[in-house]
Amino acid sequence: MTIPLTSNRRGPLSGLLVLELADEKGQFCGKMMADLGANVIKVEPPGGQNTRRVGPFLDDIPHPERSLYFWHYNTSKHSVTLNLDTADGKAIFGMMAGIADVIIESYAPDYLTSRGLGYDTLSRTNPGLIMCSITPFGQTGPWRDYQTSDLLHMGAGGQMASTGYNEEDVPDAPPIAPGGGNAWHMGCNFAYMSIMAALHYRHVAQEGQYIDVSIHEACHLTTEAAVPTYIYRGEVVQRNTGRHHSVGPSFASQIESSDGGWVQTTGSGGNPTPRRLRGLAEWMDTYGLAEDLLDDKYLDLDTFQASLPHINSVISEFIKQVPQEEAWRGGQKHGYPWGAIRTLDEIVEDEHLKERGFFTEVEHPELDRTFTYPGPAAIYNGSPWAISRRAPLIGEHNVQIFCEELGLSKGELTALAEGGVI
Repeated sequence: MTIPLTSNRRGPLSGLLVLELADEKGQFCGKMMADLGANVIKVEPPGGQNTRRVGPFLDDIPHPERSLYFWHYNTSKHSVTLNLDTADGKAIFGMMAGIADVIIESYAPDYLTSRGLGYDTLSRTNPGLIMCSITPFGQTGPWRDYQTSDLLHMGAGGQMASTGYNEEDVPDAPPIAPGGGNAWHMGCNFAYMSIMAALHYRHVAQEGQYIDVSIHEACHLTTEAAVPTYIYRGEVVQRNTGRHHSVGPSFASQIESSDGGWVQTTGSGGNPTPRRLRGLAEWMDTYGLAEDLLDDKYLDLDTFQASLPHINSVISEFIKQVPQEEAWRGGQKHGYPWGAIRTLDEIVEDEHLKERGFFTEVEHPELDRTFTYPGPAAIYNGSPWAISRRAPLIGEHNVQIFCEELGLSKGELTALAEGGVI
């Protein structure tokens, strides 16, 4: 038995059947697979998954079919509704799992096992099955049953320990948590990589695997140098305003330009060397703002390194006197990795992103409208990426999957709906 809903799709994951039982903790993993060609069937409880009730909503009208949040994280997927707390619901899911390649689930530990739908049970009839459980703290350990949130993970994982303001900029400032569900993204990225590894293993060994993903551990692994610096050197990094954390002082890297924009550097202008500084200083001198940076003393490496605070100060003052666009483009021409800090409106109109085809138009036929979505993180030469369709409506594919593919009759489907199974 197969479920050929997307048999005509292209992509590196084309031909894979993925069942997704996931809320905010796992839906991004399913999206990454769906946009790369996998046939992802989102198995939702009757009435729809709770992330459909997360705003913002189209035209500010709260409705489970108008959540822009849900739209973004569920592109290219199909939807069926199924109550796994019923005998019929469990039986139908067992049929689907028997032909699936991958199951992604984010229920509490042991939820599926307690309903007879754990990996050990499902893999008996489908030895090649790969099942990935994405939970806050993993399936085992003293924290496994703790409640969680994105904010909690940012604190417990270590991100907030090195995110915020310098003491001299904002005294006694609290740490700042990145917005946008970063913890869920980290967990889903590690889950996605693990699934890819398991698929490769299955190709070689002809057997599936169970994957236990802890979002807490994924966050802990994504603190860049903060945790390793403490473990191996016994040093604690400090928060820095708008720039990378560091053990000691560092130079400001976000400078306001003359027109009220902001230019992102990397401190001391960004990767300076004596020769590179000379070229930059010559350009700055055309504005009469090079001060003493053309002095040959800065060609001496020792003098150059000892003068970095002064050099950084002169460059910062220069940027403050120049419009944003002139500043960052001029820095780029002279070998400095400067860039403009953009607003969201500016990002949408960015010509580079347009040229690269980053933005993707997605049709919503039920609304007779088309919306602009963020596109792929890369251009795939031999393995095309695409949003094949907008996020599914609640149970949109119940008839197609349960009747046309699994063989249930329309009468049986009606009875299942009346019994609260779908």
